[in-house]
Amino acid sequence: MSEKSVSKFFGRTSRKTLLALLAGAAVVGASGGGPVGFSSARAEDVGAIKPSSPVQTLPNFVNLVKQVKPAVVSITSMIKADAVEGEGGGNMGGGGMGGMGGMPFPFPFPFQMAPQQSRQLIEARGSGFLISSDGYVVTNNHVVKGATKVTVTLDDGTALPAKIIGRDGKTDLALLKVTSPQKLPFIELGESDDVQPGEWVIAVGNPYGLGGTVTAGIVSARGRDINEGPYDNFIQIDAPINRGNSGGPLFTQDGKVVGVNTAILSPSGGGSIGIGFAIPSDTVRSVISQLRKTGHVVRGYLGVNAQVISPAMAKALNMPVPVPGAPPAGALVASVSPDSPAEKAGLKAEDIITDFNGQKVTSPHDLAVRVASVAPGSDVKIGYLRAGAAQSLTVKIGNLGKASNDGGLGGSAASGQHLGVSLTPLSADLRRQLGLGSDVHGVVVNDVQPGSAADQAGIRPGDVIQSVGNQAVESPRAAVTAVRSALAAKKPVLLRILRDGQSLFIAISPDGSGDSSGSTPDTGEDGDDQ
Repeated sequence: MSEKSVSKFFGRTSRKTLLALLAGAAVVGASGGGPVGFSSARAEDVGAIKPSSPVQTLPNFVNLVKQVKPAVVSITSMIKADAVEGEGGGNMGGGGMGGMGGMPFPFPFPFQMAPQQSRQLIEARGSGFLISSDGYVVTNNHVVKGATKVTVTLDDGTALPAKIIGRDGKTDLALLKVTSPQKLPFIELGESDDVQPGEWVIAVGNPYGLGGTVTAGIVSARGRDINEGPYDNFIQIDAPINRGNSGGPLFTQDGKVVGVNTAILSPSGGGSIGIGFAIPSDTVRSVISQLRKTGHVVRGYLGVNAQVISPAMAKALNMPVPVPGAPPAGALVASVSPDSPAEKAGLKAEDIITDFNGQKVTSPHDLAVRVASVAPGSDVKIGYLRAGAAQSLTVKIGNLGKASNDGGLGGSAASGQHLGVSLTPLSADLRRQLGLGSDVHGVVVNDVQPGSAADQAGIRPGDVIQSVGNQAVESPRAAVTAVRSALAAKKPVLLRILRDGQSLFIAISPDGSGDSSGSTPDTGEDGDDQ
């Protein structure tokens, strides 16, 4: 290479500097006996790994995008301002237990808000996709929650009014319906269980109001629990998704939808940093099917409180460890609810559930997701360990919505009113999640029914109810009894709760009204009656 060509290649670098660099490189090459600029050590001398995978070129998504893009829609919702307070703050306003301890997950994924806002209504934009030629559209619950008007804009620019068929706050999914004089292009749901980390995926949506935007990446992981809901089971992806991508589809290369883009990891609360989360299509299929038929979702109910198994617990319970040093897998039954499907089938405290209907159970969360996905009335086979011995039994799964267990405060009092919360004992695992010491006592709010008295009073998932009136409560049963007594006497229910390390009181009247410090009522449409 001539000096003239080298100078042109390096731009403004001086001729003198270039000559010195070249001379140094030549010395390294000569003394090392190897390529210029590299040491003499050879890879073979240190046993280097030699990948045997065939060389592959990057995929081209042009034809795929042309085929699926007409079924992806933009969604505009006119939402009450008070219904979206806190949405941009990053946490699920009224659902899930994530966000505790400053978790950086903006969940639900913040939708794109239009610059023009009135004092009463906000125009918010999200994404969705058609799943049938007669106009059914899938999107996120938080895109349409609290909406007074929803408009779906097709890929060709046609704007159609949409009706909300049903919403499910626990999975953040919603089903809409539009009417068109002609059949509409639609896409099918794929099998999310077949998706593997490293697989290419494509996201299509309406980020920042830019409809029809396509981004690509790979599946980073499966089964992510980001502590935002009882049934978290996200697909993690690195395809860029941003504000307004909420509810949009995630495609594999066969053109099938394997996920609904829902959340991102964003420490600053801004845009994508390359870590996004999508609801698996297997969950979408189950939820949307029920919303389409009845407008609401019913879930399976087993009736156990389960906890994570520590290595010390595993040893004390004579639990076999297949791989030394590996964390124990399974769900330790801490208690069994009276008259529940689990009790009727014979499950007991200290049993370790390891298998549910032929699928391995790795944790209590894993068990909860699997139980909830089973239709009430179904018979399932459960594998478990009792005193170290493997056993199995068959359970007829119940209906979570009708379960009269300790964890529910949905029962009616004499006035016909109810709080609308689901409670769970303050277990060691929850203490770790919420950062609570052993000196804290009470019961944890696991879920709040949208539109209920508790919701309107400002009670949130993750709140720890420590007393009802002047009576301390340390179990869901005690809380149920105290609340029902107060409601039966037509007296306001005074709750002392612990939230983010601070104690406060919330009063709820028998007529459903309530007041609390800084609470925000939810006036959105109630699409979840679980």
